[in-house]
Amino acid sequence: MPSNNHRLVTLAEPRSPMAEAYRTLRTNVMLSGLDKPLSTLLVTSPSPEEGKSTTLANLAVTMAQGGRTTILVDCDLRRPHLHEIFGVPLQPGLSQAILDKVDEPVLVRTEVEGLSLLPAGDLPASPADLLGSRRMEALIANLKSRADFVLFDAPPVIAVTDAALLASRLDGVLLVVSAGQTRREHALQAKALLEKINVRIVGTVLTNAVVDRRLQTY
Repeated sequence: MPSNNHRLVTLAEPRSPMAEAYRTLRTNVMLSGLDKPLSTLLVTSPSPEEGKSTTLANLAVTMAQGGRTTILVDCDLRRPHLHEIFGVPLQPGLSQAILDKVDEPVLVRTEVEGLSLLPAGDLPASPADLLGSRRMEALIANLKSRADFVLFDAPPVIAVTDAALLASRLDGVLLVVSAGQTRREHALQAKALLEKINVRIVGTVLTNAVVDRRLQTY
């Protein structure tokens, strides 16, 4: 199954302003780790359909293209999308690795050199229980030892507790909001929820902006 290249603009149109914006995002993420090391990053959004998975996938591509070994982990065990974007099977994946107590989960190689993916796997009845387990903590430690960067996709932070559970175990969080779609109060609520558990918010990505560079970071 081929990758969903219309969503991977960093591969389909590498010279486009959009692809360059993702490379700028990569640079900003890297710079955010100068004072405090950053090797694990969670990407989430306040609400559904705000472009978090597409943003994360393209960020991961630019990380790998920059010569850094990168692992993507689909922790959205409710509505996973990364397997669709990269054109790989959903199973086996994260949920099986946790339930079967696999010390070193098998990663799927993508078409991008240096970029691997751990898909979501079978969708469990209680995702939060899996993501908050000690097995998940051990899996994070294992993946950190296998790559320069490990990037995690999580469900929207307001809807469920999954993102908060994961964020507390990682180095930082990138919050994705969509112009013309994300409600201001939802963005503020998401920020407050993350700050309440002392999570390091490394930045915010604005998608769907009607400007020359359709993705901005600040």
